[in-house]
Amino acid sequence: QVQLVESGGGLVQAGGSLTLSCVASGRTFSSAQMAWFRQAPGKEREFVAAITWTGSTDYGNSVKGRFTISGANAKNTVSLQMNSLQPEDTAVYYCASRTEFGLDHRTAYSYEYWGQGTQVTVSS
Repeated sequence: QVQLVESGGGLVQAGGSLTLSCVASGRTFSSAQMAWFRQAPGKEREFVAAITWTGSTDYGNSVKGRFTISGANAKNTVSLQMNSLQPEDTAVYYCASRTEFGLDHRTAYSYEYWGQGTQVTVSS
């Protein structure tokens, strides 16, 4: 039905930058909102950023001012530009999508579709 594929993860030095991309596909795919979450070992899945199909954005407090979420020319594509990375940003980053609004977009359980994740590692 719906597939989300992330790419762009890797190893970067503290203070560096990295860009993640997510592409959603599926004949019946329709996204009201797409988001990025991250999860470090032993930690809860954390909200990073979200964007609606109209272009409205929101960010988690820990990344606001450093990360930028944006959509491409299609509603099923989203990118995350990460700047001023620090070791605490190290995590598996997941792309998520939901077809309806309603539940808090900062909560992982509100999203229907998830990618497999891409590892981001920030070294000191």
